[in-house]
Amino acid sequence: MNIITKYFPTLNDVQKEQFAALDALYRDWNSKINVISRKDIDNLYEHHILHSLAIAELIRFKPDTRIMDLGTGGGFPGIPLAIMFPEVKFHLVDSIGKKICVCEEVKNALGLQNVTTQWSRAEAVKEQFHFVVSRAVMPLPDLVKIVRKHIFKEQINALPNGLICLKGGELEQEARPFGNAAQITNLSEYFEEEFFQTKKLVYLPL
Repeated sequence: MNIITKYFPTLNDVQKEQFAALDALYRDWNSKINVISRKDIDNLYEHHILHSLAIAELIRFKPDTRIMDLGTGGGFPGIPLAIMFPEVKFHLVDSIGKKICVCEEVKNALGLQNVTTQWSRAEAVKEQFHFVVSRAVMPLPDLVKIVRKHIFKEQINALPNGLICLKGGELEQEARPFGNAAQITNLSEYFEEEFFQTKKLVYLPL
């Protein structure tokens, strides 16, 4: 938990309580349904929560922004971002029902009024959003094909609407079709821990 307040020192008491509660919640759910690899649960705050919050270093979403978290798994990056931005609406989507069940339970335990969930493939989602966020679900060109139709025209944020992905490894090949439009940031620019040396954030206006 300290690693979160290290980088986000202005959290209010409610946010601190919600972030602190995630440890017990995910340990409990992980013992029933494997949402995080068993050996990685001890690194929950660094590898999952802080990693998700890298998006908050790129952009501070305005109130009433609507965001879809595609392939959310156990709720990353959507749940940490929903705690960080309580006036922003997050729609968490995953094709695996038991993972969406975990998201629902965590959301309810934390009292997150700004989170909705949907058990479906992305293609079945009808709504539109200002941004789609995602953590390493598929190659960028495939993701763009799926989400393009989900992006609103109306703009309310400092960055144009689009796709924000957390990824690792070499991205040059994936990003090539988008030329200079794809903005790639090394997470080591935001966070000093070794885990982030190979991690990247990709922003693509759509």
